[in-house]
Amino acid sequence: MTTPFEDPVKRRPGWIARFRSSFLTGLIVIFPVAFTIWLIWTFIGWVDSFVMPFVPMGYHPDMLVRRLLGPDFYNTWIGEDVHINIRGLGVVIFLLFTIFVGWIAKGFIGRSMIRYAESLVDRMPVIRSIYSGVKQIAETVFAQSERSFEKACLVQYPRKDIWAIGFVSTTAKGEINTKPETSSQLMSIFVPTTPNPTSGFLLFMPKEDVIELDMSVEDAAKLVISAGLVYPNPKNPLQPVEENDVRTAAQ
Repeated sequence: MTTPFEDPVKRRPGWIARFRSSFLTGLIVIFPVAFTIWLIWTFIGWVDSFVMPFVPMGYHPDMLVRRLLGPDFYNTWIGEDVHINIRGLGVVIFLLFTIFVGWIAKGFIGRSMIRYAESLVDRMPVIRSIYSGVKQIAETVFAQSERSFEKACLVQYPRKDIWAIGFVSTTAKGEINTKPETSSQLMSIFVPTTPNPTSGFLLFMPKEDVIELDMSVEDAAKLVISAGLVYPNPKNPLQPVEENDVRTAAQ
């Protein structure tokens, strides 16, 4: 039933509404791509600005091109004041330098030099604390091991009846597990913050208070980063991602 003030015929959206819809759809398509490219481009520029000052001036791209073409040809056709900057060259130099240092560090001489340098650092009170902390973080993040979060889970945090997504790190060991007055095994749970999952809280909770989820750690991380907007299975959020969907996404 309609009132006299209602139009019985459903009107099609006007050109302004269609323009707005197309514009928003374009933003959804362009923004992730543009932001990713900008982030990579900015990171490459940051690495170049850090690495290139350590490269001798004679090996900079413009000096190499100047020697290759000759000063007269360079000044005439390119310009004496023109400097050639190849973006990403610093990244390549950094990668090669890092690979070389890693190769040296694996050898006997490299290990001996590292032990000697660390023995010197251990004698410096303030620098010793900074170096040991940074080294532990680097070993945790970059170490070539199978250490990673085992499962995604739900825990009641920061109080009862408030649920938060966490990641099962390991089972608690030593006095962390024996001294608390609990009859069950404690589990190490990392509860990340939103939208930055690299910071968070480390909780030791009884196993029965931890509800393990079927979703993968990657899907749970996406849910945290998106502040609850991106669920693992957009077709049916009540179900985990199906194997066929995962294979299709991977292809």
